[in-house]
Amino acid sequence: MADIQGSYDDLFAAVPAALAVALDEGDAGGSVAVFVDGEPVVDVWGGFADAGRTVPWRRDTLVNVWSVTKTMTALCALVLADRGELDVDAPVARYWPEFAAAGKEGVLVRHVLSHTAGLPDWVWPVAELYDWPTATARLAAQAPQWEPGSAAGYHSLTQGFLVGEVVRRITGRMPGEFFADEIAGPLGADFHMGLPERDDPRVAPAVPPPSRDEDYTAGAAATSAPASEAGAHADTPAPSTSPASSAAPAPTALRVRDGNSAAWRRAQIPAASGFGNARSVALVQSVPACGGSVGGVRLLSRAGCERAWAEQFAGQDRRLGMPVSWGLGYGRFGGTYGWGGWGGSTVMIEPESRVAVAYVTNQMREPAADTRGMEMLMAAYDGLKGLRA
Repeated sequence: MADIQGSYDDLFAAVPAALAVALDEGDAGGSVAVFVDGEPVVDVWGGFADAGRTVPWRRDTLVNVWSVTKTMTALCALVLADRGELDVDAPVARYWPEFAAAGKEGVLVRHVLSHTAGLPDWVWPVAELYDWPTATARLAAQAPQWEPGSAAGYHSLTQGFLVGEVVRRITGRMPGEFFADEIAGPLGADFHMGLPERDDPRVAPAVPPPSRDEDYTAGAAATSAPASEAGAHADTPAPSTSPASSAAPAPTALRVRDGNSAAWRRAQIPAASGFGNARSVALVQSVPACGGSVGGVRLLSRAGCERAWAEQFAGQDRRLGMPVSWGLGYGRFGGTYGWGGWGGSTVMIEPESRVAVAYVTNQMREPAADTRGMEMLMAAYDGLKGLRA
């Protein structure tokens, strides 16, 4: 069995066992954390940080968590809403006047948080993702593909710029800086949007699925129920069959090699370029899981947390090709909330139990066959049953 490092409560022994199984089945490396009442009951890691399996995964190893980053960016907006600086029912153009172009006067902040704004596709060169003024100007000039609020279509790369520019207009700070100053810093969370060069040695680059290379691209979402319920999905959408988007340019293909580049690490792409580990993801998302306060640091009111769970849309997502329920920046799965990223990283929170579970990995698998996030969650719930007994 794979060697697992870290610590865990004996009630949660199924969690490191699940990680060991993933590693034994061929994964390079990964980490899992379970926080209850804002405190870690599982903080484990194992495997390797490189495809050649020469560099051990360490306690402070960081990995690109892809779309798990969306939950961090959403939290920035929720903090501002809780402070009264952002009205989620206001037009985006109130804060970002240029955004009103091309018929977007009626796009509300809650539409961009819930993937219903009608701007789901990044159709320009990947290199433009690395330039904030260019990326936001592109989206400000684009017309929506459907009536905002009337349908959902997963905004895989665009959501971070849409929410992030609102954060920037309100605070005068880039979303990565706001997150660092107002969320990660106070909590002591090792999570970054716009990774400093000094942290490059800690990064575990993404490893493509077996038989694939670094030209492997994000594709259609997983369609199996267990995978989708765990938040396992790909970050770049399959083409929609809806008439509204049939004439739109095809989304730009994002390759593994793009995500492994220095340019990607430096850029702020707040829908997909966050770097952290399971410990930092679970710590940050313990804030909404625990009613807004962790370790004596209050970032949200209880009402502010509940705002995140309010359903904004329920139905078929035009990009994911499956039924979804969207809150404000979080997917809704019964009484749990969260999301996952391309390659398998996942976070889920359950406010009733005050628990946050995070799994991050550098090892990609084909989305339709990737059930690791669900397996980690089920292992965590085994431990929760023991706590409740």
